[in-house]
Amino acid sequence: MAKKYVPEPFRIKMVETIKMLTREEREQKIEEAKYNMFNLKGEDVYIDLLTDSGTNAMSQEQWAGVMVGDEAYAGGKSYFKLLDTARDIFEYKYIQPVHQGRAAEKVLFGILMGEGKYAISNMFFDTTRAHVELTGARAIDCVVEEAKKPEVRAPFKGNMDVVKLEKLINEYGPEKIALVVMTVTNNSAGGQPVSIENMRETAAVCKKYGIRMNIDAARYAENAYFIKKREEGYADKSIKEIVKEMFSYGDMFTMSAKKDTIVNMGGLIGVKDDEKLFQDVKGRTISFEGFITYGGLSGRDLECLAIGLNEGIDESYLEYRNGQMEYLASRLDDAGIAYQAPVGGHGLFIDAKKMFPHIPYYEFPGQALAIELYKEAGIRTCDIGSYMLGNDPDTGEQLQASFEFTRLAIPRRVYTQAHFDVMADALIAIKERAKDVKGYKITWEPPILRHFQASLEPLDK
Repeated sequence: MAKKYVPEPFRIKMVETIKMLTREEREQKIEEAKYNMFNLKGEDVYIDLLTDSGTNAMSQEQWAGVMVGDEAYAGGKSYFKLLDTARDIFEYKYIQPVHQGRAAEKVLFGILMGEGKYAISNMFFDTTRAHVELTGARAIDCVVEEAKKPEVRAPFKGNMDVVKLEKLINEYGPEKIALVVMTVTNNSAGGQPVSIENMRETAAVCKKYGIRMNIDAARYAENAYFIKKREEGYADKSIKEIVKEMFSYGDMFTMSAKKDTIVNMGGLIGVKDDEKLFQDVKGRTISFEGFITYGGLSGRDLECLAIGLNEGIDESYLEYRNGQMEYLASRLDDAGIAYQAPVGGHGLFIDAKKMFPHIPYYEFPGQALAIELYKEAGIRTCDIGSYMLGNDPDTGEQLQASFEFTRLAIPRRVYTQAHFDVMADALIAIKERAKDVKGYKITWEPPILRHFQASLEPLDK
């Protein structure tokens, strides 16, 4: 039975008009886009769930911040406001703004990684994996086994497999492990959270072997909310208190602030106390992003980021945010549609392999479902599966992902209950004709991060 929708803790002050194309028009548009969701024009999409990154609705306080942002090239007051806010929340000595999460990875990973090195994560997202590989290093996933079983409901399916982690360190040699990356929440595993206990245990293994731990902190506030709701001993702690403990186990963090900080552009690098490392970070920031006090951002971006850091950890907002996901998940439960359960923090990851058991991984069931959702209701989503994972960087062979998901990433403070009902109804309609859906083949692809640019065609052509 569908759960009650959690009312929005805000009023709508401004709207953006969107349109719904006809089925025939949508079929034409997706064919013109070569069946790649990234090639669609935004104006041809009714409900855009391609990503929750930078697609959020800012608050009136943030829009007011746009008007007072200090645009000084060096030493603007908005920069210092951001530093004070970030240090208060994360308790890291050194904070460096950059223009987004990929920039944070480019700056930091180039310092720590290189040929012959490895990075181990509870799961790398596509762009993070790419930044590891661009340094010449190799990325290894080490998520707990229950994460690979979408139907299994476990409270912290994003956790690192600590036993496997230690085995990997001993197998490759501690001196070859450049970094351990803890992704919170674990996006590729379905937006699943990581427990405080797991972060503590992972940090202890890293300390034992002298390996640094980086927190991929794009969705840190959602992770803290799950800890409060699911982990023993944290129900009475504030989100801010939980965040402080989470980050106490890391040595550094990289953050796309375009998610839980609810801004359209921005990112952060945090270094707990390593002054030498931070000097290197500053040097690369100047080379790649701009001077250290703006880091590739305008003053108004810095101002909005400082405000959004506090808005993103507001508990009433997080309750509404998670409630949206639970409402949609409950409708899918009623319809017998499988997803990575329990529902993740920033969206639903539909089990396309379960919906289309006749489509093998190398014909990309996650991408097939994404295309069907656009045809059915103008909903744009993306594949989180073998299509996104791509080819082995050494052999060039197609890799098989642990999951074949279609991700419905929900922008923050954007869509209402009626939009969520459209999402559910579309998935139900596709399930009823699932046996008729065909797979896809790639007709052109770039060597890295192919899913952003690749061309496809249906196999029934």
